[in-house]
Amino acid sequence: MFKELEQDNLVEELNDNETVVVQYAASWCGNCRLMKPKFKKLARENEDIPFIIVDAEKFPESRKLANVNNLPTFATFKHGKFVNQVQTNKFDSLKDLVNEVTHN
Repeated sequence: MFKELEQDNLVEELNDNETVVVQYAASWCGNCRLMKPKFKKLARENEDIPFIIVDAEKFPESRKLANVNNLPTFATFKHGKFVNQVQTNKFDSLKDLVNEVTHN
């Protein structure tokens, strides 16, 4: 399942779902735009897990949950708690992060 946050409520998504994968992005970030279709592809391959894009500029409370200081940052959460993150524009690094949380 893929969605883009429309309000600063990532914590609700984390509480409602066992596993969540997040892309922190911003409208000005070229690498974020390049990674978005790859993020969506992984979402289609893992339909039972929410893949959520968070605008790191608009939603500071959601951004704090993964201590984001560079974009794009991809983060995984399990049972409402932060698990891991990677700051990357490489699909393989993103895939490894997702595999880490989906196969454990």
